Amino acid sequence: MDKFEFTEHSHRRYNPLTGDWVLVSPHRTKRPWQGKVEKHSQDERPQHDPKCYLCPGNERAGGINNPDYKDVFVFQNDFSALVPDIPEGKYEKKDLFRAESERGFCKVICFSPRHDLTIPEMEVEDIKKVVDLWCSEYEAIGALDYINHVQIFENKGDIMGCSNPHPHGQIWGQHSVPGEPAKEAKMQKAYFQTNGQTLLGDYVDEELKSQERILVENDHFVALVPFWATWPFETMIVSKRPVQNLLQLTDDERLAMADVYKKLTVLYDNLFEVSFPYSAGIHQAPTDGEEHPEWHLHMHFYPPLLRSATVKKFMVGYEMMGNPQRDITAEQAAQRLKDLPKVHYKTLK
Repeated sequence: MDKFEFTEHSHRRYNPLTGDWVLVSPHRTKRPWQGKVEKHSQDERPQHDPKCYLCPGNERAGGINNPDYKDVFVFQNDFSALVPDIPEGKYEKKDLFRAESERGFCKVICFSPRHDLTIPEMEVEDIKKVVDLWCSEYEAIGALDYINHVQIFENKGDIMGCSNPHPHGQIWGQHSVPGEPAKEAKMQKAYFQTNGQTLLGDYVDEELKSQERILVENDHFVALVPFWATWPFETMIVSKRPVQNLLQLTDDERLAMADVYKKLTVLYDNLFEVSFPYSAGIHQAPTDGEEHPEWHLHMHFYPPLLRSATVKKFMVGYEMMGNPQRDITAEQAAQRLKDLPKVHYKTLK
């Protein structure tokens, strides 16, 4: 029998952050593609769009006008999925039916006043202003007595449900800890109790030794393709120092996070020479007033593009009914990204 090879043979990979498994089928990349191919065009957007409700000075829902902001801008979402002023209530029946009220609120962060930019096209110093705002909002929202989790995230591209191309993200604060960070919390705590070190701290140390899946690094942060990656070009940004939340970052570390954020997203855009879509989110310790030494700050990136700007990958079939499956290995994805120019493709033309 042939020797087992990660690059050739199907196998499962364990995600120690969640306790889940992902099925990897690298041999499937050789099959012909006859699925739907969607047209993709690169938007040429103006610096200011008078019809955009996120641009400076423009009107939002309810007749509210944005200020003439010059860098970052945050406001409470006009269509919040969570609201603070709801009564407490719950429903239970025979341990089979359970529901309970959920308090919280949602904010929108505009990364830049310019409508035509995205993170990979912004200056690092301007991205740091985004990181600084993340920090101040995490502190303010997390200080509320009924908020136990603060979720910072960005949806980029209409394929990821982004309703407006203006560079922006969101911050949601809520009473309960959502499913994904709750699973990560459980696994990180178990690892910390056994090893006395953070799970991601030990993981990053091993990745830095091999360099096989490392894409970008500086003195304080690293961007890599996780060994257990599920999405075709899934990545993570992880702090080298085991900090539990954004507030523990020094000013230099905030700048370093902005630097890696830009460099990683430049690689994404260069992969297919498009404004690369993804959903990204920061996972950090709960804001429940407890100590969480097991938590290690990190940021996930889940992009749907597979082989080109016209071929997408979503969870369907076996992945919905069984468990996630991917065709390209984490190492193959990392190598493709590492081989790309480090300068944004638009500046090379």
